[in-house]
This record gives sequence, structure tokens and C-alpha cells, in this order.
Amino acid sequence: MPELPEVQTVVNDLNQAALIGLRITGIDVYWPRMIGFPTVAAFKPRLIDRKIQLIRRRGKYIVLELDQMDRLLIHLRMSGRLRLVDRAAKRDPHEHIIVTFSDKRQLRMHDTRKFGRWRLETGNQPSVLDHLGPEPLTKSFTAKILEKNLRRRHRKLKPLLLDQSFIAGLGNIYVDEALWQSRLHPCRLSDTLEFTQVKALHRAIRRVLRCAIANMGTSLGAGKANFYSVPGRLGKNRDQLNVFRQTGLPCPRCNQKIIRLVVGQRGTHICPGCQKTT
Repeated sequence: MPELPEVQTVVNDLNQAALIGLRITGIDVYWPRMIGFPTVAAFKPRLIDRKIQLIRRRGKYIVLELDQMDRLLIHLRMSGRLRLVDRAAKRDPHEHIIVTFSDKRQLRMHDTRKFGRWRLETGNQPSVLDHLGPEPLTKSFTAKILEKNLRRRHRKLKPLLLDQSFIAGLGNIYVDEALWQSRLHPCRLSDTLEFTQVKALHRAIRRVLRCAIANMGTSLGAGKANFYSVPGRLGKNRDQLNVFRQTGLPCPRCNQKIIRLVVGQRGTHICPGCQKTT
């Protein structure tokens, strides 16, 4: 599933593609269940002739701010990706939503598993974004804030860090990497960390995310369900991974073999030498 760095890469691509100021002139929906809100019948007419004013990211959501206080939210889920092509391009069978712009280009949602979701919201009404936790790369997300939030919970670190209401944008890859960098076991309880450990975790989260953004995301192979940027590039961050999907390989820090655990029903990769339970 695309996580914060992959979604930010897509947002960067869309901003570089000069979509700001364009109007939406057409909507084609080939898989109605991909529209989360409102109904397809209401979704299509509300988007026609709307102008894109801003493209940003919130958590794992791509947010297209429109005129008249509306916003279009796109969640790529497991295998979704966006393509920007000329409208004359032949439609791929896995392209389930197509948005046509006033400059004749089209934004197409390609999703082999059909798990992706689009949602149209009005700015003055409650949003699914309201339930997301803090953005980990903002100045306001400090080690002190992280410590305060950790101490309010009594949960294992791995599932807590994956909880989007706790921190927005983290997923399996970057939680495993941040826990390895901070030498913390994924089963460690959140309210047992000393402040020095919280600072190490805070620093590691921000470091792994910034590195992945600089590398335009993580792609794990070359399959159709893998992460691709809008122009079709694979992410280059795979070579920076220390533990994620490195089972059996030596830890870059202590040389012990990386092992795979299941924590909170999620596959988890750790170094048993570096990441102790206490």
C-alpha cells in the first residue's frame, strides 16, 4: 500500500504537471464502488466545470482542493496509481475512473485490485481527514508531543504507529524501518518508553520518511500492483531498507539475521540483536 512518501511523490508529480487552474470537463466511472461518497449519480455532475485550486497530501490521501469549497479525496489503497495521459490514449481495462481536464489531458485511476476510493466533500462539512493524527514531518510534531501521545496509550508500538488516528501516513514499511533505526521492539508498550527513546523514535520516523520522499518512494519489484509514480517511474528507496522484507539477511548494524514476526496481524521485520523487548 502506498504510504506517506509514495503519496507525497504522486502529489509532487501532479503539481509539476501544471494541473492548478484547469477545469474538469468530463468524468467517466467504470467501477462505481470506487466512489466512496456521494453516490455516483451525484458525484459526476458536482465535478463538471470545477476548477482545481490546490493539490496537497493529508496522511495517505491525495487532496484536490476545488473551487466552491469542495475537495476531491483520492486514496490509492493497495494497488491504486494515477496516470496523466492525453485523452486520445487507449483506456487500460484496469483504469476505473477517468477525469478529463480543459487542456484535453486525463487523470486516470489504475487499480488492479479495485480497492482504491474517491470521495467528494464540501469544505464546511465534517471530513474523513478530521480523524487523522498529526503529520509527522511538520514542525508542530515534536518529540514532546510524541511522548505525550505515547504516554496516553498502553499499546504495542507497531500497531499504534500504524493507527492513522495516532500519526497520519505511516504504514508497514516505514514503521519497521523507524523502529529498527531507533532500536525499539515493535511489541514494546508505548507508555514504557524513556524520553531518550522517544526522541530516537521521533528522529527515526522523520529520517526514514524524508529519505523515502527524496528517493520518490519505495517500489518492491516491478509487478503491476507495485508503486509507480504518475509518469510511471518506480520508487528508488528499496536499496535504503534495512529490515523490511530483509528476512534472513544480516542486520547492517550488528550482523545478526533479520527475522519476521507477526505483530497486530501484520508482518513485521526486526533485528533480534538490536531490537530488544525491554
